[in-house]
Amino acid sequence: MATAIFAGGCFWCMVKPFDSLPGIEKVVSGYTGGSVPNPTYEQVASHTTGHTEAVEITFDPTVISYAQLVEIYWRQTDPTDAAGQFQDRGDSYRPVIFVNSDAQRQIATASKQALAASEQFDQPIVTQIEDAQPFYPAEPEHQEFYRRNPFRYQIEEMGGRSKFIKQHWLN
Repeated sequence: MATAIFAGGCFWCMVKPFDSLPGIEKVVSGYTGGSVPNPTYEQVASHTTGHTEAVEITFDPTVISYAQLVEIYWRQTDPTDAAGQFQDRGDSYRPVIFVNSDAQRQIATASKQALAASEQFDQPIVTQIEDAQPFYPAEPEHQEFYRRNPFRYQIEEMGGRSKFIKQHWLN
């Protein structure tokens, strides 16, 4: 098994796109990239810990590749918005691909360069590629949120994410 860590705004919205794919063992919502060990949701939401909401995906690379996961990641985000994602603003919602190895960095970097060269967006691709930091799972109420709170999840999705995805990725 291998892991991938992606940040793309609210972690509630980053679980579902990966959760049921073949080769995915689990998708965990959590926090990474900050200076406070074992942060709480309230601490991260205060924008004082340096953490970013993210998902950690455990996957079987013989079934689904890291490159495939990166391509799925792009299609969940606005790669031109460094200040957050959709209605979620601030550093804790910034788009980041956290890499666990040089191989992951090469794949993520090549994919970002290809997206930039595609001219699909008229603004620069600003998603960061950073070394993975300790990942701290979020509290139980934040895990599998889309399954346990479908109405609230739908409201979160309607905050601009689903419209953007339809406009920029499903055309």
